[in-house]
Amino acid sequence: MHRLRQELARRVRRLMRTGIPILQCAVSAGIAWALARYAIGHPQPFFAPIAGVIALGVSLGQRMRRSLELVVGVSIGVGVGDVLISAIGTGPWQIALVVSLAMSAAVLLDSGGVIVMQAASSAVLVATLLPPSTAGGLDRMVDAAVGGLVGFVVAALLPQNPLALAHRHGRVVLGALADALRGVAGAISSEDVDLASDVLARARQSHRSVEEFRSALQSGQEIARFAPIRWHRRGELQLYQIASTPLDRALRNTRVLARRALAALRDDEPVPRPLPALLEELAGAVTLLRDELAGGTDPLQAREAARSVARRSTVEMLGESDFSMQVVVLQVRSITVDLLQATGLSRSEANAALPPLHSHDEEDEKDEAG
Repeated sequence: MHRLRQELARRVRRLMRTGIPILQCAVSAGIAWALARYAIGHPQPFFAPIAGVIALGVSLGQRMRRSLELVVGVSIGVGVGDVLISAIGTGPWQIALVVSLAMSAAVLLDSGGVIVMQAASSAVLVATLLPPSTAGGLDRMVDAAVGGLVGFVVAALLPQNPLALAHRHGRVVLGALADALRGVAGAISSEDVDLASDVLARARQSHRSVEEFRSALQSGQEIARFAPIRWHRRGELQLYQIASTPLDRALRNTRVLARRALAALRDDEPVPRPLPALLEELAGAVTLLRDELAGGTDPLQAREAARSVARRSTVEMLGESDFSMQVVVLQVRSITVDLLQATGLSRSEANAALPPLHSHDEEDEKDEAG
């Protein structure tokens, strides 16, 4: 019963998250049909609600193109279907011929999947449910245009919350980064090879979450740009946008860190004493960044926490290490720079927070040698 309640709660949360898209599709289909039926006077405006729903199936910034593709796809399918079915009649081989020709024409015109599939489905409808005598091809083209336009307007007037998408996917990315850093810290502190291997395996699975985060940010920015009631969210979304690319690099560098930490443990390399604590603090900076981004504030606390780690990732730590552990230390420095950039610093400002890898004496010797 406990598992049943958990599953039911999960499904209800999923339904709540998709409530706005469901409402958008319902409103778009109803308005598109009503406009085509009563305002334009088409007796069977089949394509209007279909186009309204399909136009909502992509991100907002693509809907103008999607609406155009719908009109073009319907035009090709209806045109090919009307001409051929009027001449050769309806049957299995006629339908196969109409679909193949409509799709071929669409591919020659444009490689977009919407045009091709809409041409095919329109040709099938003309050949079966809506023969040429039922409605004119021009009427169907107008219906598709009405539906696409209605879908765009509905999405602009009844938009999703763009920050909800950013928060949800941002938490996943930042959580994966913090967990990986803490996992490596625990593995090298306890010299646990199996734990290090598990951490590396989980870190390698984080790539998909980054792609989903980027997609969510793109959709959120498009919503905030086109939907008037979401314009005030653009500043908060910009914080996520600034952080997205550095966070991607930080996850990549963390995978390298986890791989070299595993190699160091397998080779029984000594662990620099400050390293586990630095990794824990770095994970804490990631958690602060997550919380500050979710709160819509400049991540100043996360920046200071990352700077604290940067100041203590010194050349002395490299002197205590063998090769693989030296790479781990260098990756800590790289991840710190990534996090500082995620808080809004430029790359040069982030690099300036790191202590130099060479002592002044070594630099003087190099200058003299030069």
